[in-house]
Amino acid sequence: MPRLAANISHLFPELPLMQRFAAARAAGFEGVEILFPYDVPAAEIREALDATGLALALVNAPPKSVAPDHPAVPGSEDGFQAAMKEVLDYLAPLAPDAIHVMTGFTSGIEAEDTLVDNLRWLAEAAPEQLFTLEPLNLGDQPGYFMCDYDLALRVMDRVARPNLGLQFDSYHSQVIHGDALAVWQRVAPRVRHIQLGAPPARTEPRLDQGPVDFAALFAAIEASGYDGWISAEYGPTTAKTEDSLGWMAALTA
Repeated sequence: MPRLAANISHLFPELPLMQRFAAARAAGFEGVEILFPYDVPAAEIREALDATGLALALVNAPPKSVAPDHPAVPGSEDGFQAAMKEVLDYLAPLAPDAIHVMTGFTSGIEAEDTLVDNLRWLAEAAPEQLFTLEPLNLGDQPGYFMCDYDLALRVMDRVARPNLGLQFDSYHSQVIHGDALAVWQRVAPRVRHIQLGAPPARTEPRLDQGPVDFAALFAAIEASGYDGWISAEYGPTTAKTEDSLGWMAALTA
């Protein structure tokens, strides 16, 4: 059965970050995501995880401060490796289930070749750690390299390492390809992490409106046998995040 995580970089914005762990647990989540935790001492995050019994489902890497050394940028090899060694050291006590590798802003076959080489190095440097690739839509991230699911699958096939998986996002897949459900049905066997958000403004899933048929998507996820994390990564439209969580009952029914 899938496990539910709260992306506390987005959810519970009414609370300071370190109070969001307890709020996520109280709301029924088993894990949390933090997009870029690196400004917070790892010991503080570990303490919050231990106090709540939450798992750390996912973080992003490399940190924003090393943007020129993202792995698809030609010439990034030395900088990317140095940054990721620091990331892995920082994350060691936190044991995230997955690290989403941000590819950077570039394009072309040289960029793809660079990304493949860097991901092979990373997968081999930390063979027990799961890494993920997530396509992001170009409206939100102009010029982002990993911008569609076909590209993600091709890169994964070229890297060919078992600890590199696909990250499926209902919001981005709908915006990029026009049908999140069809994307899921095509890529489900490769997915190792799921994020939920509803277009057009990346808000909470709604079963009764919007371009994504979340009832059908949730049924398809269940039918696939997926048992990894499903993370809420959206901006709540409600004053309190708890009031945006009606979708959870439909997903876990």
